[in-house]
Amino acid sequence: MPSSPYPLYKHKNDQQELTMPKYVIEREIPAAGDLTTAELQAISQKSCGVLNQLGPQVQWLQSYVTDNKIYCVYIAPDEASVRQHAEMGGFPANSIAEVKNIIDPTSAE
Repeated sequence: MPSSPYPLYKHKNDQQELTMPKYVIEREIPAAGDLTTAELQAISQKSCGVLNQLGPQVQWLQSYVTDNKIYCVYIAPDEASVRQHAEMGGFPANSIAEVKNIIDPTSAE
């Protein structure tokens, strides 16, 4: 049986396990690769503050900073929750795509 690309999420008030979708968000930010450590820290703090307001159902896993974009990976119940995070934080969300599967070098075996 193939494993799900979605992590299991257990709500603290509910003993039922739910499978949560994972999303990749593309954020177009000119000169993102030139942001300083302090600027990236401020962006991270803003994002975490919004996540605290939204509650545990939306989780930020990690982000990849490139020259002009930041690609973020989130776990959320739906795309609307990801968009709400972006709007509340003032972050662009130029593209949001649900992860349908995950592969890596071990997938070749």
